[in-house]
Amino acid sequence: MAGGIAAAVPAALFVAMAGTALHRQQWMLAGVVLPWGAVAALVLLGSVQLLLGAAFRSVIPTAVLGLLAYVLAGWLAMLEPGKRLIAADLPGNTWIYGIAGTTVLMLLWCRRYRKPQLPA
Repeated sequence: MAGGIAAAVPAALFVAMAGTALHRQQWMLAGVVLPWGAVAALVLLGSVQLLLGAAFRSVIPTAVLGLLAYVLAGWLAMLEPGKRLIAADLPGNTWIYGIAGTTVLMLLWCRRYRKPQLPA
């Protein structure tokens, strides 16, 4: 379990920073703004969580990664104006609240990878 947590910390740093950089990408389609960057950032988060859950056969690294990514993204959203990297708009809200939703989904999915318990 310690190896999974040790792997989750740098993965959370990567996902939080890469997702924050990616979440502002938008596509204009017939006058409607589609925040594809926020969706791509959430797919990145989910895929790294799935990778850690499957590699370590535990939900603990998945949970640690989601929690740390949420804390780091929240910190980036609460910086003073002018330095804030995540604004309270559609892409920003999709990224921030989507971290929690994606983490819950990946925790449910990664439960199937748990090591079977031996009878006592």
